[in-house]
Amino acid sequence: MTTRLIASSALASIMALGLISAAHAAEDSGKEKCFGIAKAGSNDCANLSGSHSCAGQSKNAMGTDEWNYVAKGTCAKLGGKSLDEAKAALKK
Repeated sequence: MTTRLIASSALASIMALGLISAAHAAEDSGKEKCFGIAKAGSNDCANLSGSHSCAGQSKNAMGTDEWNYVAKGTCAKLGGKSLDEAKAALKK
């Protein structure tokens, strides 16, 4: 049983590292985070306010703290905010 638990833990760790790498790859491939444009249930990852930590868990559409990846340079055209703009808006 202990061997099975160790193997399961190792596999989970490897899978988690793969997800982190995928997130970094999206940032490096000409995409940027755009806040305030995600529809309810279609955000790409954890929000700024910390109320959830996973993709697809946003409750409200266009929440200032929710984001999606978009092509670099298109966020403002979509009416979104950069990370700094979103943080400033949340402080208000």
